[in-house]
Amino acid sequence: MTSPARILVVFGTRPEAIKLFPLVAALKADPRFVPVVCVSAQHRQMLDQVLEIAGIVPDHDLDLMRPDQCLDALTAALLTELGKVMDSEKPDRVVVQGDTATAMAGALAAYYRKIPVDHVEAGLRSGNIYHPWPEEVNRKIIGAIASLHFAPTEVSAAALLAENVPASRVHVTGNTVIDALEWVTARIAADPSLAAGLAELERRFAGKRIIGVTTHRRENFGGGMEAIAEAIRQIAARTDVAVIFPVHLNPNVRAVMNDALAGLDNVALIEPLDYPHFARLLSVADIMLTDSGGVQEEAPALGKPVLVMRETTERPEGVTAGTARLVGTETAVIVTELFKLLDDKAAYESMARAHNPFGDGQSARRIVELVAHEIGSQA
Repeated sequence: MTSPARILVVFGTRPEAIKLFPLVAALKADPRFVPVVCVSAQHRQMLDQVLEIAGIVPDHDLDLMRPDQCLDALTAALLTELGKVMDSEKPDRVVVQGDTATAMAGALAAYYRKIPVDHVEAGLRSGNIYHPWPEEVNRKIIGAIASLHFAPTEVSAAALLAENVPASRVHVTGNTVIDALEWVTARIAADPSLAAGLAELERRFAGKRIIGVTTHRRENFGGGMEAIAEAIRQIAARTDVAVIFPVHLNPNVRAVMNDALAGLDNVALIEPLDYPHFARLLSVADIMLTDSGGVQEEAPALGKPVLVMRETTERPEGVTAGTARLVGTETAVIVTELFKLLDDKAAYESMARAHNPFGDGQSARRIVELVAHEIGSQA
């Protein structure tokens, strides 16, 4: 009997954990595999929240994040420490997700050891190596290394084919973030206490249109972040609106937002939310205002329009489908576009009812079968 394949699953940030825990669960449930989980803790606190709700205890926790750590120091630490894990575990394959420094270094460390790399959420491209930065280059590096490319959509698959990735290596699977969102939404429905921490804000803002806000992109630090803060201040001047804003821990975000928005009656600047509470925020919000990639995928699954505070997006499917709209970081544009959704019911409904192009909740199952087929074909 063939022994189970050892699959090293590498991640380090909260979004990676959300998008990979359904796959870890699917691998654990399949006797053909022995999953080994290695986390870099690129996001320590926010990562741990997801690990806890998903019931994942990492086999390796590198705990590599340091205060004010520059990208080259982080990358060097990731490359060497992930390499040590691969040398000790000797996995048959390595799985990485998305476009973080952890994913890129994990792919490169595996490549140095000639271990096949499978890339979850492959093929996202903005066409600009500085937007998002450094993620656009990270995912292009992974794309040059990966053995199997699990593209979430036909658009991302086409981007890989345009880069001469063999068609036999590219598989459209949907995005595992929808698997995760469906799972946690069902958990909350069965046990509302998992997301009861927003109840006080829900009562405080009853009768108001709730705007959920997230922002953390490096390319928005400085002037862009200040313009976003001013836009939120102007939006919050409306008496029919309330803003719930889990503020990122990065001081480049936190200092700007606290200076501009602290003390406003209908703005709640709160600590970063664990995954169930973030899913609850998506549920109660009327509109999401964000520069996050994941929110562009998650909010449409719950029928919530997304205004994207970026100049470009590597998720154009949402814009094409009508679930998302690029608004950049100019204060006037953000305010105008958000007020349009608040005041024009037809405009709001056209976005809220648009088809979510990012998945059906079965992505992890598809990926497991594709990996099993690949291993079987090499036996």
